Amino acid sequence: MRPLTDTTPKPLLPVLGRPMIEWHLLALAQAGIREVVINTAWLEEQFPATLGDGARFGLSLSYSHEGRDWGEALETAGGITTALEALCAGGREAFWVVSGDIWAPDFRFDAARAEHFLASGLDAQLWLVPNPPYHPDGDFEIAPGERQTYANLALMRPTLLAGLARGKRAALGPLLRDGVRAGRIGLSRYEGRWENVGTPAQWAALQTPAA
Repeated sequence: MRPLTDTTPKPLLPVLGRPMIEWHLLALAQAGIREVVINTAWLEEQFPATLGDGARFGLSLSYSHEGRDWGEALETAGGITTALEALCAGGREAFWVVSGDIWAPDFRFDAARAEHFLASGLDAQLWLVPNPPYHPDGDFEIAPGERQTYANLALMRPTLLAGLARGKRAALGPLLRDGVRAGRIGLSRYEGRWENVGTPAQWAALQTPAA
């Protein structure tokens, strides 16, 4: 994403007039969620400077500054593990996870979905999308003979991260693959608009409203 990200973290790049991450924050607030933890590393001081405490979205935002506190980005599983105390505050048994640099404006963080997940006993529920051109083989088999790509949208329990240490780098992919194979992770389709913004051309293409 350089040179765009030389001066701006990718989640703060605007899409249709608002930073990508704000699309998620507004959807979370609309769903009745009030507390959000944002993991940061690259140019991380810009996140609180831009988003503040979340009051203007109807949220309470807290920040897990991986660069400042741990010296580096911790990858996805390491970042979630490090933020678990905040994510599970007040006895919460599960939490939503969404990457700040995807654009998924039609996704709804539905409370009924979360209740169904809690009742399932699963370690995670992942949403998948049709395979983009740059990832033709997908990640998981959602139906016999049909593989789709993990959309970076999920519900998770702390049990998924059992054994991981706070402040240590850890990748999420191996945990998800092991969990799916073991039948501990559910898979759902997300059929709305979605883009994993990985190049300046992808980002530029999102700047024109759909007809």
